[in-house]
Amino acid sequence: MRLYLAVAVLLLAFVAYTEAQEEVNMAEKFNNLGAEVTEMTKNLGEKVKTAYQNFQTSDFAVNSKNWFETQLERAKSKFGELTN
Repeated sequence: MRLYLAVAVLLLAFVAYTEAQEEVNMAEKFNNLGAEVTEMTKNLGEKVKTAYQNFQTSDFAVNSKNWFETQLERAKSKFGELTN
């Protein structure tokens, strides 16, 4: 009987010990969450910045910009001819 009681007490102590460790792990996870979110947003920001820079220097963007500038100059010159 004493052996069963001793085993039961040891088992309860082991369960309490593992639950306490899990609580510490959860607390550590919550503490590290802020750092992980900060790192993810920093990486995402760098990727977006790189993609935006690549888009600005792409042939499509450069050609579109030049076309709009040409159209704007044509519209200005025609409007200038109409007002004179």
